[in-house]
Amino acid sequence: MTKPELQQRFEELSAILLKELSPQGFWTGELSSSALAVAVAVAALHFHDREAHRVEIQNGLVWLQDHVNADGSFGDTPESPGNVSTSLLVYAATNLYAATDGEITLLQKKIATYLSGMGIDVRSPQVARFILDHYQKDYTFSVPILTLCGLCGVPGPEAFSYIPQLPFELSLLPRKFYRLLNLSVVSYAIPALVAVGIVVFKKKKTNAFSRFVRGLSVQPALKLLHRLMPDSGGFLEAIPLTAFVCLSLIEAGYRDLEVVERGIGFLKKTQRDDGSWPIDIDLSTWVTSLSVKALRTKKEEVLIPRMQQQIANHLLAVQNLEVHPFNGSQPGGWGWTNHSGSVPDGDDTPGAMLALLQLQPGNELKQPLLAACEWLLQLQNSDGGFPTFSKGWGKLPFDQSCADLTGHCLLAVSACLNAFGQELDSTAASRMRLGITRMANYLEKHQRGDGSWLPLWFGNQHTDGHVNPVYGTARVLTYLQDALGHSWMDEAFRTRLLKLIQPAEQFLRAVQNEDGSWGGGKNIRGSMEETALAVAALSGSSPDEPCLRGIRWLDDFYCKNGLKASPIGLYFASLWYDEKLYPLTAYLEAVVRLLERK
Repeated sequence: MTKPELQQRFEELSAILLKELSPQGFWTGELSSSALAVAVAVAALHFHDREAHRVEIQNGLVWLQDHVNADGSFGDTPESPGNVSTSLLVYAATNLYAATDGEITLLQKKIATYLSGMGIDVRSPQVARFILDHYQKDYTFSVPILTLCGLCGVPGPEAFSYIPQLPFELSLLPRKFYRLLNLSVVSYAIPALVAVGIVVFKKKKTNAFSRFVRGLSVQPALKLLHRLMPDSGGFLEAIPLTAFVCLSLIEAGYRDLEVVERGIGFLKKTQRDDGSWPIDIDLSTWVTSLSVKALRTKKEEVLIPRMQQQIANHLLAVQNLEVHPFNGSQPGGWGWTNHSGSVPDGDDTPGAMLALLQLQPGNELKQPLLAACEWLLQLQNSDGGFPTFSKGWGKLPFDQSCADLTGHCLLAVSACLNAFGQELDSTAASRMRLGITRMANYLEKHQRGDGSWLPLWFGNQHTDGHVNPVYGTARVLTYLQDALGHSWMDEAFRTRLLKLIQPAEQFLRAVQNEDGSWGGGKNIRGSMEETALAVAALSGSSPDEPCLRGIRWLDDFYCKNGLKASPIGLYFASLWYDEKLYPLTAYLEAVVRLLERK
């Protein structure tokens, strides 16, 4: 594409982005509807009061009927191939109505046929064996899935004898000990550990001593749940997590708890007009930072000063300024949304920091951004990398350090050091430099032999193991290239980063598809998100032929399909989603970076 063509595309895409900006000064995006969320929410509403929630339940069931795959399966998004976990949850939820609704009976038979083809007899213990084998030692999803199945009568009365007992009593220990315990769930799933653990305890036969000890823990654990619940009523603003908690407590005999009432209220108000639910209410902070960062040096052409100030004010207003009640996180970080259930994390925090620096560089940002730097440095693991929520857990994949978050944090802390370094005392500046050095150490150690890095919260459903080295490499590569523009770095550190950058660029060129696109790996069908991020990463030096072929593919795909989102995002243990603004912000960033080079 020529420079005039790129400019025209920039104007078109930025106009679309501007239309998505809310009057309050931030973007909300739109997460894909989720069959899993629908199934669990329908079950929770059923167990709470099937007559009072009849309309919501019926609308949810109709949505499921309209979105079953041709083979009788359900995927995590309407665009996803079917999988056993989501299909099994839908089967279980429809089991509540199959005996009285002929259309639901037909739907359930279709799902049973799919599951049978996967080697699962829904009337046998194979259900538990398959789910436990699939998730291995991570009980974050497997035990809630099996619990819902058991409560819905799948596979039968003996269902709970096959479900592992979650040690909910351990949640009562001081939070600082959590990372030392083998809780078998990720750090952000404590509400599920408690609620699902209690209902399994109530339903499962165990020895007298275990029942005595756990029996003493039930009431204190219920009080903990009450303290963890945000004002919105939604744990982490997540529909599946909140629904799992509600249905578990109801069936454990605690229907009248305030936690249940507020959770059910959250589920009712988050149902969409078409009867569906997304996995989370939105990712407003994340997509706002993506939108601002995509505009880069051309933000003045899109956002008038009043808009820039409004966006900056919003981001500053949603920075966490107190110890967070959910996980004890210190002040200074950002979560993924402006709603009360959001928890500060190691990806949204650097995203917000970089967006603020781009919007409003100046001394008024110094204190909020230095507080954010300190928050990040406190989160940094002993290996130099960054986890998402909690330092030092690391037993399960979604609590471990990862490359894409570490690269993002490196760029954010480096940008703050670049902006405020002259005003810092030597101790603070040295602490930031040491943290950045340790981040680089982590990235050196975890760059794979082919030059790639793997991300944590993003994947590709069509690659082996569902990994996405294209996303991970493109993001880390872009972060490192941007960091090279910071004047505080000496030549020795620049040389270290360049040694990481060169093989990463070679990897991206090597896995480009013949049609010019990128998927999650070599010969994987291309998407707008992956192709645009790869183009942005390769535009760091003079755009070469792979980069230009990629932008031509994007132009052709966009003209034929519009801004088509792909399910590349991961949520909780392994739950796919797509987000309306991902292709737009990624494509816009690629176009802007190419315009900056021409």
